[in-house]
Amino acid sequence: MNLLRRAAAAVDRLNDLIGSATSWLVLAMVLMGAYNALARWATRYVGMRLSSNALNEIQWYMFSVIFLLGAAHGLRHDVHVRVDVLRERLSERGKAWIDLLGTTLLLIPFCVLMLWVSWTPVVRSWQVREVSPDPGGLPRWPIKALLLVCFGMLLLQGLAMAVRHLDAIREGGPPDGPSVEPDVSYGEGL
Repeated sequence: MNLLRRAAAAVDRLNDLIGSATSWLVLAMVLMGAYNALARWATRYVGMRLSSNALNEIQWYMFSVIFLLGAAHGLRHDVHVRVDVLRERLSERGKAWIDLLGTTLLLIPFCVLMLWVSWTPVVRSWQVREVSPDPGGLPRWPIKALLLVCFGMLLLQGLAMAVRHLDAIREGGPPDGPSVEPDVSYGEGL
């Protein structure tokens, strides 16, 4: 079990690293979006095109990277959508059971299904070096490959969390890890 705990900790560290790196893309995406909006507006006055399909697609690609690579990071830090009607009334051991059942019966099978369903389209896209149908568009095959990375990382994070929840069930306490409670504060100070 110690080996499983170390593997789970390694997955946690990897997802934290990816999440931290990906968070910088939010700023880049916002700046790109602002530039694209201003460039479309200014095009009317300068008489030449200041934006392109490629710049618009870069903005969408950054959003895709943030969403796809941020999914496992969000799961790790428990900031995903959760319906807590009954769960909040349970003991820590009961919460661990609910989370373990949700992870093993829903999350892990869903990730496996998505990997299976995505495999062929991603491979085909790589084989033909798929590009955007828009004039001046970008290659699509690298961004499609992120589907496999996303669901692979989500699967690994789910397995890491399952190990943690099994420990919590055996020990009767909260799962080890930095985020039993979500570490976000939306709207504080408003």
